[in-house]
Amino acid sequence: LCNRIGPPPTSNLCPPPSDVQRYDSPMAQPLRVDDKGVLTTCGRCGQVNRIAYEKLGHAARCGQCKEPVEVGAAPLEVGSTADFDRLVTRARVPVVVDYWAPWCGPCRMVAPELEKVAARAAGRFLVVKVNTDVLSDLGERYRIRSIPTMAVMSNGQEVQRTAGARPAADIEAFIAASL
Repeated sequence: LCNRIGPPPTSNLCPPPSDVQRYDSPMAQPLRVDDKGVLTTCGRCGQVNRIAYEKLGHAARCGQCKEPVEVGAAPLEVGSTADFDRLVTRARVPVVVDYWAPWCGPCRMVAPELEKVAARAAGRFLVVKVNTDVLSDLGERYRIRSIPTMAVMSNGQEVQRTAGARPAADIEAFIAASL
């Protein structure tokens, strides 16, 4: 675990920020939301589609080419506190939140495992990433003291949390036990 109190640790697992490049997963999608839902781009035609919060977890089709579009087949990167609040309070599916930071070695180790979890979720829940260096107010609000920390949110409330890096199967077991 990487300690969130004080400056970033300097162990081999948690090198200082200047020694680490930002984690940018090729699978991670920036989360774009508005007051009505999540915006996603169709992989086939490039059309931007809105999936209403209430429809998350249900099958959706592109408004232009009618191809199926998915939200949540990859972890979604939250860009603002307002986006996070809208998503977790209005989503009709559970939201698994990964609190992380780019300088944290264990966070970078768990990232590909979360990608596997999101891909296998099949709309049952969303995986959302919160960079606690960028959105420190969320880290403070939810009293995140070490990273990586994962929390399951349902109807805007935290149901359960766990800390530490773990393989995809363990993450899925944690989520199943929380729902």
